Amino acid sequence: MVVIVIIGLLATVVAINVLPSQDKAMIGKARADISTLEQAVETYRLDNLTFPDAQSGLQALTAPPAGLARPERYRQGGYIRRLPEDPWGNPYQYRRPSTRGGQFDVFSFGADGKEGGEGNDADIGNWQN
Repeated sequence: MVVIVIIGLLATVVAINVLPSQDKAMIGKARADISTLEQAVETYRLDNLTFPDAQSGLQALTAPPAGLARPERYRQGGYIRRLPEDPWGNPYQYRRPSTRGGQFDVFSFGADGKEGGEGNDADIGNWQN
């Protein structure tokens, strides 16, 4: 019986110390993905002289969107191989024009998958440093 109690206490201590690290790692991965997507959008703009429109969104980074003014300028193979999902299994969002003061927004809705929130549920985007 004493052994079971000790194992339970050790499991509790480990869980208390490991779970916050997992949340930080997921937020860090989201920030890294957003940075990569932001660079791909900027490269798209340099090649095509415009940002992807809101309708094409991030899909424009993997395949040329319909109605591209100069399709020959689109990089063969796209700007990224595939669109990643955020660490919570949701697609990353793209907004043009930006509502945060930049040219465009690339962001994740966070753990809750909804706009807004605090803590792990807070939106993570390219407007953050």
